Amino acid sequence: MSNTDRQYDLVLWGATGFTGTLVAEYLTETYTPEELSLALGGRNEDRLRTLADDLVAGAQWESLPIVRGDATDRERLQEIADSTRVVCTTVGPYTTYGTPLVEACVEAGTDYCDLTGELNWIREMIDRYHEDALEAGSRIVHTCGVDSIPADIGTMAVQSAAVDEFGTPCDLVRLYVDGRGGVSGGTLASAVAMFDAASTDPIARQALRNPYSLAPPGERTGVDSGEQRRPKWDPLRSVWTAPSPMAAVNERVIRRTNALLEYPWGREFRCTETVPTGSGIRGGAVATLVAGGFGLAAAGMAIDPVRAGLQRFVFPDPGEGPSRERIESGHFTVRLLGRGTATDGPFVVEGTIRADVDPGYGATARMLSEAAMCLVRNETATPLEGGVLTPASGIGEPLVDRLRDAGLTVSVST
Repeated sequence: MSNTDRQYDLVLWGATGFTGTLVAEYLTETYTPEELSLALGGRNEDRLRTLADDLVAGAQWESLPIVRGDATDRERLQEIADSTRVVCTTVGPYTTYGTPLVEACVEAGTDYCDLTGELNWIREMIDRYHEDALEAGSRIVHTCGVDSIPADIGTMAVQSAAVDEFGTPCDLVRLYVDGRGGVSGGTLASAVAMFDAASTDPIARQALRNPYSLAPPGERTGVDSGEQRRPKWDPLRSVWTAPSPMAAVNERVIRRTNALLEYPWGREFRCTETVPTGSGIRGGAVATLVAGGFGLAAAGMAIDPVRAGLQRFVFPDPGEGPSRERIESGHFTVRLLGRGTATDGPFVVEGTIRADVDPGYGATARMLSEAAMCLVRNETATPLEGGVLTPASGIGEPLVDRLRDAGLTVSVST
């Protein structure tokens, strides 16, 4: 059966989870059955049917099919992958539950997207399945949420504008992240799984330590020294900056994009992501406090008993997350400044991606949904037709238009 001759366009796997429900709501509110053949997938049939009934009652869908299975049942996952053109999954921790589904999609030639930020697992998927996915024409697109669509697609947009306007790409792109939002139990469980893996697996530790760990084999060195860990004065914006908790993932994803596309931004290209804290003494003090807190959190997560205690007594359980009111009151802005040198001198390109909803859930639900729709509609603008990919290398420019239609601001100026 060809990829275009499947029972469903899209299976949403993990539909009854916290983020999965937000994605299901967005898809059924935004698209019609004539536009999208959607099935809800997961482990608990009763919860799936309840969700399907709730969604049908609030939208223009007469019914929503469900596909039941277990994340560890490889045979059943193969049947699901064989039945659909695209799988969109929110089931984490991916280190624990993600591999069999990726393997099934590669074998079926099915496209796939997720919202993982688990570096160790992404590295494993690259090493195990990239070549097979390339041969099968299966696009495995990781990090399709707030990690790392704004960073990756934003950098692509800035670089495209630089080439169009100045005839050359930027040699440096800096990202500045600002926002307010909540954290779900699933997200924290993914962080715990990543640190658990790093505590016992040297390859997982290397994935966290090497700034180029997601690049193709043989390309895992370069000019960037890694994410910022201390407060720093930023001369481009004249502000103090602190480490960004998302930098470890986003910077590596951007570097993988550059490598997969055969270095259109050059091998000397550098990127860095930070949190701006303001100017003057107060800005420096805030940057110092944020950097100190970030360092303590990372150190605590690296210690097995501390990590276990946080997961048991402090973190919310998987499936729990911020209230609807908090999601609606959240916001985020990613500002990008690209710097380069053309024949007539230096230049700067500025980009912005912004949303007026919680970044990790409200905005992520929209970003993941629209990434999935790009795969469903085969709306891609890259030379790569398969492999373990990034949002920019696996989808590219069409995702910008869909993000704008979904209510996000995406702008670039020179």
